[in-house]
Amino acid sequence: MYDVVIIGGGPAGQSAAIFTSKAGLKTLVIDNEKGLTQRALLKNHYGILETSGASLVETGKKQVERFGAEFVKSQVTNVTKNGEAFDIKTEDGASYSAGQIILATGSNAKLAQTIGLKTKDGREKYVKTVIETDEAGHTSIDGIWAAGVAAGVSVHTIVTSGDGAKKAINLISELKGERYVDHDKQPTD
Repeated sequence: MYDVVIIGGGPAGQSAAIFTSKAGLKTLVIDNEKGLTQRALLKNHYGILETSGASLVETGKKQVERFGAEFVKSQVTNVTKNGEAFDIKTEDGASYSAGQIILATGSNAKLAQTIGLKTKDGREKYVKTVIETDEAGHTSIDGIWAAGVAAGVSVHTIVTSGDGAKKAINLISELKGERYVDHDKQPTD
């Protein structure tokens, strides 16, 4: 069983996975590799002069894997509560189990609606429906969180990356029972 399964491997999902896996939580990212970021050209992402969305996603994946998270390329078809855990089913017949779920499915709200999460109208031009969350990222089902465009934030990768990190920090903080902070120090001579 995974501590956290993140559904969606774009900037929000991978940013969340960096934090959960670095915090020692057994993390799986399930991504269909069809996200909009794959086709983007980024000139407005802090710290990067210019890059393709595909390159940003690939670099993010390397960061996440460095901290021990696993990746599966698939489409999740359903998530159901099973006692204290969640069962995740994919289109290829695989199933996974997790204590917590983060939905970072971008502009696609179909899975959220299948699960039975509360949704609302989106505010972005191409985002019709988003998942209702509180400020921390909780959805209408305890243990399922939403991050990035799926949670109603701006479609810009820098914003979705930050939102994924924020929601992961909130999840980790709840599990640990205290505010989680992760700062690395430069090595000294």
